[in-house]
Amino acid sequence: MKTVNPLHIVTLLLVLFIFVTFELFKAKEELLIAKENFQETSVLTNKLKGLNKIYSDKEGVRRSIGIILKQHSLKSTNINQSIGKTSIIIRAESLDRVALNSLMSKILNGSYNIASLKIKKTSDTKASLDMEIKW
Repeated sequence: MKTVNPLHIVTLLLVLFIFVTFELFKAKEELLIAKENFQETSVLTNKLKGLNKIYSDKEGVRRSIGIILKQHSLKSTNINQSIGKTSIIIRAESLDRVALNSLMSKILNGSYNIASLKIKKTSDTKASLDMEIKW
C-alpha cells in the first residue's frame, strides 16, 4: 500500500487556506456593498416617509388651501372650491393678473400635489383657472 506524501497534504491545506481567505475577502466586500445600499435605502425611505406626511395630510391641505383662498387679494375674485374624497378642485372663470399671481405664488411655493393645472387667457387682463390638488 502506498502512503500519502506529507508534502501533498501540506500543499492541499495551503491551497485550501488561500481559497478560503480569498472567499472571505470577497464576502467582506459584498457585505460592505450591501451595508452601503442599506444606508442609501434607509435615507430614501426616511425622505419618502416625510414627503408622504406632507402630501397626504388631507386636513392640512384643506386648511392651508382655505387660508390661501381667504387672502385679501383673492376675496374680491369669484373662486369656486369643491372638495372631493381624494382632491380639491379650484375653479375661477375670471381672475385678474394680481389675483392669479398671488394665488399661483402661494400654491406653487407650498407642498401640494397638483394633479392638473389649466390657465387660459380670456382677455388682456383676465384669465380662467382650473386646478386639481390631490392628497
